[in-house]
Amino acid sequence: MRTFFPSDSYKHTQLNALNPQSWLQVERGKVSKYSSQISSSSIESLIKVPDPPILPYFKPIDYVEALAHIHEELETCHPHERSNLYLMKFQVFRGLGESKLMRRSLRAAWQKASCVHEKLIFGAWLKYEKQGEELIVDLLRNCNNSAQEFSHMDLASLLPVGVNACSSGKAISSNGGPAPMNVVFRIGCERIVCNRQKIAALSAPFHAMLNGCFTESLSEDIDFSENNISASGMREISKFSLTGYLDEVSADILLEILVFANRFCCETLKDACDRKLASLVSSRDDAVELMDYALEEDSRVLAASCLQVFLHELPECLSDERVVRIFANANRQQRLIMAGPASFSLYCLLSEVATNLDSQSDTLACFLELMLDSAENEKQRLLAFHQLGCVRLLRKEFDEAENLFNEAFKAGHVYSVVGLGRISYMRGQSQWSYEKLSSVISSQLESALGWMHQERSLYCEGDRKWEDLECATKLDPTLTYPYMYRAASLMMKQDVQGALSEINQILGFKLALECLELRFCFYLVLENYQSAICDVQAILTLSPDYRMFEGRVAASQLRMLVREHIENWTTADCWMQLYDRWSSVDDIGSLSVIYQMLAESDAPKGVLYFRQSLLLLRLNCPEAAMRSLQLARQHASDEHERLVYEGWILYDTGHCEEGLQKAEESIKIKRSFEAFFLKAYALADSSQDPSCSSTVVSLLEEALKCPSDRLRKGQVQPLCIFLMLACIQALNNLGSIYVDCGKLELAADCYINALKIRHTRAHQGLARVHFLRNEKAAAYEEMTKLIEKARNNASAYEKRSEYCERELAKADLERVTKLDPLRVYPYRYRAAVLMDNHKEAEAIAELSRAIAFKADLHLLHLRAAFHEHIGDVMGALRDCRAALCVDPYHQEMLELHSRVNSHEP
Repeated sequence: MRTFFPSDSYKHTQLNALNPQSWLQVERGKVSKYSSQISSSSIESLIKVPDPPILPYFKPIDYVEALAHIHEELETCHPHERSNLYLMKFQVFRGLGESKLMRRSLRAAWQKASCVHEKLIFGAWLKYEKQGEELIVDLLRNCNNSAQEFSHMDLASLLPVGVNACSSGKAISSNGGPAPMNVVFRIGCERIVCNRQKIAALSAPFHAMLNGCFTESLSEDIDFSENNISASGMREISKFSLTGYLDEVSADILLEILVFANRFCCETLKDACDRKLASLVSSRDDAVELMDYALEEDSRVLAASCLQVFLHELPECLSDERVVRIFANANRQQRLIMAGPASFSLYCLLSEVATNLDSQSDTLACFLELMLDSAENEKQRLLAFHQLGCVRLLRKEFDEAENLFNEAFKAGHVYSVVGLGRISYMRGQSQWSYEKLSSVISSQLESALGWMHQERSLYCEGDRKWEDLECATKLDPTLTYPYMYRAASLMMKQDVQGALSEINQILGFKLALECLELRFCFYLVLENYQSAICDVQAILTLSPDYRMFEGRVAASQLRMLVREHIENWTTADCWMQLYDRWSSVDDIGSLSVIYQMLAESDAPKGVLYFRQSLLLLRLNCPEAAMRSLQLARQHASDEHERLVYEGWILYDTGHCEEGLQKAEESIKIKRSFEAFFLKAYALADSSQDPSCSSTVVSLLEEALKCPSDRLRKGQVQPLCIFLMLACIQALNNLGSIYVDCGKLELAADCYINALKIRHTRAHQGLARVHFLRNEKAAAYEEMTKLIEKARNNASAYEKRSEYCERELAKADLERVTKLDPLRVYPYRYRAAVLMDNHKEAEAIAELSRAIAFKADLHLLHLRAAFHEHIGDVMGALRDCRAALCVDPYHQEMLELHSRVNSHEP
């Protein structure tokens, strides 16, 4: 899903090719201090910042308006239109990078499917999105929770019998003359005796032939040798005319009958044959062979059955030229036979898969052409135009790409101007590109977006470029290119601290691989190899196959080169380093140490992968975290430990009760800290009983009484650190529950004990205890200690703002927004203060500033309430509808929507 389309053009920072080894020809083990004079040529040969990618996504100017319109249509549309609307919602969230909301939209499209074809396509899409989650399905099956939602469907029973099949052979007049009871069909030297009226009832043509004005109506013997049906096939047709059923016969005979039935308009026979053939499709080879017949003979059940096989084998089947040929050569009528009314959705899915396989392939271009041809409305067309334009640009087919981007732009997809600008720049027309972007920015008045200024910055230099980049960051701080360009420019000017400060700013809230790579390059230039290896190991943790320097060098190879120039750590050293970084809330540093231990030490890998998964969750990298958790299970030292990791896998995927079951199974084998801790977590989330907090407390207390399983095995020195890290988590959670129960003394004891073993975050819990004791100054001081110790401290500033007066709180929250602009509480607080001061317009503007780059339910909810307060019913209704696209079951949002909706003019 995260496929990018990098430009081939580069700016002044893209210079000579990289030879990584040339940077590392220094004395082994040397870690130089920052050089006072860094040669410009050295920097230029290594530091390169590519142009921002052109994203092949639907990116409306006002995504809130787009979502609100989709929600409004969903409220009133015909059921058969719903899946397409959910697909468009998926596309909006895709442009916003909201992966959870994307999957939720796909699931809604699947659930609301109005026909079998939609159910089939969206089910296959969800299955494709769940690649790598097969283990979860297996674990659920072992817990007697076997969800078969994406298994093969019995299409023959789900697809209705056609109208023609129900009415064939009825109400046909005869010539009224006498006709023999039986008729003999001669095929070669064989004679097949049939009941004349039963055969006549198969279709209007047969009725006319046997009972009408044709000579055959008075004949008892008819030569059928030239009608491409064998004697065996005709016997089966005769049996069908008597019984209405087809016997078990070979596929070859069924195909004969299918062609015959189509030729003589025997709809009931054709339908029976269609369904019988569909039941025989069990492999890709079967599907390839039979799909041609299905498309030729308009056999829709058979075609759907073949399509089901292809889609369930994505992405592998797109490596089969036979399958690709079927999809690529299908005309509009054949697409209707194959996918019913869901052709656009089908080719949207196929294009998605083909993009992930090869974003420049002929196959992808062909699928997008067919997706465009299948579009049913303007939004679908502009999406197809834009995506196809991106592919044509990658393939350097500039004229075609320009035409496609133009079509998308004229249809209302303003983001496609990015493609037009790049093409003009490549043709040496940078001034046209600059003016085009300026025109777009001017036309948007106060609703200009960050990407517009980022794009315009590519076509100017000097102060104008810097002003655009600053504006881009102000409007959308999640864009990585402005930080990277500024950092690289500062490094070129030998402003080392400025460059590192700039790149660290975005890495403080967005762990982007390209930003880690750039900082790695900075450290290479500075010969700070210890910091360099920290970043490359963090990169490899997030993406084990990552390639650096425009894909020319594997990150793992660079790690090996840098590794030669730093001191070796023993396993005990690594544990101490991990403990130090954990205590200082240095998450990237902790990831690096764990990666090094996994690669080089003899420490138990299950434990390390589990600790890695916790860090990745905290860094908002859920996919990488799940991969680590599965590796923890794979490297578990015994069954007890494996059950614990399986429990966490189930817990983290929303299956709390099954996670609880795994914890209990583990405890039956061995009472351990890890199992009790999991059970406490799972019980807290799965139980609706408010009294369960006492049970959770007892479980956490029991966990603290249990020695770590690894300590029993004599691995005392390094793994006592692991035990401390685990105990820290238990103490912190226990303290939180004690606070919720009003047991402040016990909570304080937990947090103080955690602080004694250097759990820096325990300051936050202790601050909460002070605050609940009305010791506001002590709470403020406790959070100040956390801010001083923690390397990542945006959340600490946010929490401290709750324990001080308004002016100090505002200062803390401004600091939060600078450190992590994705945290929404500061925007809501500032907006609420402005609203209290009757500055309604400024309050709404404050929320709009964040909503522009973050689709957050709470921000939309608050802005809707503000709109309602000032009497802007349409503005409130728009925000309510958009918010319900984010969470359709949010009770307060539903109530507000109902209230506002009743006032709509």
